Amino acid sequence: MAKQTHLNRQMESRHVLMISLGGVIGTGLFLSSGYTIHEAGPIGTLLAYTIGAVLVYLVMLCLGELAVAMPYTGAFHVYAKKYIGPGTGFTVAILYWLTWTIALGSEFTAAGLIMQHWFPHVATWIWSLVFMVVIFTVNAMSVRWFAEAEFWFASIKVVAIIAFIILGGLAMIGVLHLQGHAHAPFLSNYYKNGWFPNGFGGVFTTMLTVNFAFSGTELIGITAGETKDPAHTIPTAIRTTLWRLIIFFVGSMFVMAALIPYQQAGVTQSPFVLVFKAIGIPYAADIMNFVVLTAIMSAANSGLYASTRMLWSLANEGTIPKIFKRTTKRDVPLPALITSMLGGILALLSSVYAAGSVYLVLVSISGLAVVLVWMAIALSELNFRKAYLKAGHKLEDLVYQTPGYPVVPWLAFILSGLSCLLIWFDPNQRIALYYTLPFVAICYLGYYAHQKYTHSKEG
Repeated sequence: MAKQTHLNRQMESRHVLMISLGGVIGTGLFLSSGYTIHEAGPIGTLLAYTIGAVLVYLVMLCLGELAVAMPYTGAFHVYAKKYIGPGTGFTVAILYWLTWTIALGSEFTAAGLIMQHWFPHVATWIWSLVFMVVIFTVNAMSVRWFAEAEFWFASIKVVAIIAFIILGGLAMIGVLHLQGHAHAPFLSNYYKNGWFPNGFGGVFTTMLTVNFAFSGTELIGITAGETKDPAHTIPTAIRTTLWRLIIFFVGSMFVMAALIPYQQAGVTQSPFVLVFKAIGIPYAADIMNFVVLTAIMSAANSGLYASTRMLWSLANEGTIPKIFKRTTKRDVPLPALITSMLGGILALLSSVYAAGSVYLVLVSISGLAVVLVWMAIALSELNFRKAYLKAGHKLEDLVYQTPGYPVVPWLAFILSGLSCLLIWFDPNQRIALYYTLPFVAICYLGYYAHQKYTHSKEG
């Protein structure tokens, strides 16, 4: 079977733009953001999210040059294989596949729990099964179906955040009345308890988790192989990454921290629900539960797509059995899709039956995996540019160039690496290193042992 670089190019510019935005707006922003404010304080949270947004942007600038020059399906794995080494390419693919597959399990569980809010007498597992069937069907139809579903899922999330920022901003300046406040709060929450109420260490702890909150932006690289005009669409999506992250993440955090005292944030319920209720929005909890359900479905949709393409890419490169390369008439890699969905179901089962052992290990590894993938993207870009010029090509021939080369890729690589290594200083997250480093070593050893076995068999 001949090696190919991409599947059916059916995604339009609007799909890619919304996928790159929707991929990063997950349940972390809607549910866990209050805890971040509680730990780091208002100013610390803004600082951590701004630094995180800049880091992600640096990685995306590196990915831009690679994805436009080589718009392949399952991109990161191919770049790492070609410009770092085959063992790294394999490890990157496994880490990224695992990240999204573990996410699938937790997303389907969360969706079932949210439906309990409206249908308390229906078992959670029934709703989880319903959502599994829906997401699997959407992905099995065609890449166009996936992209269209993701476009609308992401649109709902974006509208909710914009509404939150506008209404919250009006409450900050006193245009809308805030329950429990005699006067408009303005920015009083930012200074009345000092700049860093829990000390600067709270900012540090938050920064470690912020990177994980931004994971999903790199999905642009996966879509490059199924986008109609990658040379135009990918750079456009990347150029708008920074301001989108700042508006939606930093903007909503700015409003949230101004309206909710840090002592109350993240203790009981979603900060979005707290603010909407305080402003007097009717059915605030129901509206936000619907938005969170949409965010969960979006994450599951993206997760199944990304993990499927990563398996297809591994098979396409000849690293795993060719069966995973097989596609339907509509160019959907069905065996890879089924395997990724089964992986998600196994992750879901491990979260129920082995939460303190197997699931803990899987979640710890997947937490660090995305940042390791970012490091691989930055290093691939450094080596790609060197190899490109060494081959006699001219820099002007590149349709999209990473600005500030080599400073930008080196910064992306070093900052991503630091966010991994500094986890050691946070006792709550240190366990991730204990599991991830051995797992990465096993991936490398497994790959080279398999290669040695294959060559000796052929010889």
